[in-house]
Amino acid sequence: MIKTKTDNSPNNRKMPGPQLVGMPRCPFCNVVDPLLERVWATDKPTERSDGSRSRYWGAYKCKTCGSVMSVAANYIGDWFDVEDVFPVPKQAHADIPEPARTFLQQAYDTLHAPDAAAVMSGSAVDAMLKKFDLANGSLYSRIDQALEQNILTKSMADWAHEVRLGSNRPRHADADNPHVKPDEARQSVEFAEALGQFLFVLTARIQRGIDAARAAEAG
Repeated sequence: MIKTKTDNSPNNRKMPGPQLVGMPRCPFCNVVDPLLERVWATDKPTERSDGSRSRYWGAYKCKTCGSVMSVAANYIGDWFDVEDVFPVPKQAHADIPEPARTFLQQAYDTLHAPDAAAVMSGSAVDAMLKKFDLANGSLYSRIDQALEQNILTKSMADWAHEVRLGSNRPRHADADNPHVKPDEARQSVEFAEALGQFLFVLTARIQRGIDAARAAEAG
C-alpha cells in the first residue's frame, strides 16, 4: 500500500505528509524504494463540479532523479491512503510475447543503472526479432534483415542504429566510452518499447478490433 502520514497545515487542516512510503519504484528512474519528499499538497479535498468524490492531492520529488510525481489520496485518520499515482510506473504490455516482455520490464526496472538497461533493451529487441525467425548474425544485422523483409519500416531501422542496444555497438567511439549514459539508456528503452508496440501490441489491438466488429455484425 502506498501511503503518507497525515500532516497538519498552518490553518489546522489536514494534508498529505512530508514523505511518501510504500512506492516500490520511482516511475521516472525506476530506482527501488525511492525516497519521495513532498514539494506541494492540498490541505483539503479539491472541489469537483461533477458530483464525484473529492480527494486530496500531493506532489512528491524523487531524491534520486529529482523528478516529481503527483498522487491522489484519501484521508483515513493518521494516514492518507494513495489511490492513484501519476505517471503510472511502466509495465511491459501483455501483448508482447515472452521472453521479450520480461526483458523489456527488466529494462524499465534498471533505468537507474544505464549499462544494465541497455543490455536488457538489447535482449528485448533480440527476443522480438527471434519471433520472426531472425536469429542469426549480430543484432544490428538482423535489424537490417527485418527491414529487407518489410517487418520494420526504414525509420524504425534507422532509429535502431542510433541507439545502444546491449553492452556494445558497432561504433569505434565505444572503445573509448564503454559505458552507457543515462540519456542513451532511456533512448534504448524507448526504442525497445516502441518496437514492441509496433510489432505486437498494435497488431493485437487491430485483430481484437476486427474480431469485435465481426462479432457485432454477426450478433
